Amino acid sequence: MTTTAEFERQVREAGLRVTRPRVAVLSVVHHHPHLDTDAIIGLVRADLGAVSHQAVYDVLRALTAAGLVRRIEPTGSAARYETRVGDNHHHLVCRSCGVIADVDCAVGAAPCLTASDDHGFVVDEAEVVFWGLCPSCRGTAAAPTTAQPSGGITRV
Repeated sequence: MTTTAEFERQVREAGLRVTRPRVAVLSVVHHHPHLDTDAIIGLVRADLGAVSHQAVYDVLRALTAAGLVRRIEPTGSAARYETRVGDNHHHLVCRSCGVIADVDCAVGAAPCLTASDDHGFVVDEAEVVFWGLCPSCRGTAAAPTTAQPSGGITRV
């Protein structure tokens, strides 16, 4: 379990000033990976009391830029955040309930996939999102859903 002192150290070592909102946001994202901004705001407010939406957005932007937090954006979902950074892992997303789970690279280190034609790029990361139904949704009698290109979820 990571402590407040550890989060403060991470923020400091990333070259950022240690503030209560930064430490609180980093703690929330660490303990509750894959939350969207609204859920993060709710948990930070439960810890600190009054904190503005803009302050949390600014902290998330700073932590992401510093490499302490990774922002992911599955199609049809608000941006989500996690502290598992630098290992080029991928994600599983449930088409029905939207739950997200981490999945390690299938082969070796980053980028762990090779483009058929790199067009001269130096590839250092590959992002893969696997879609399907989580165990809970597979067990329900609800109609299956499919993600639409517009980003919405439609029942079929």
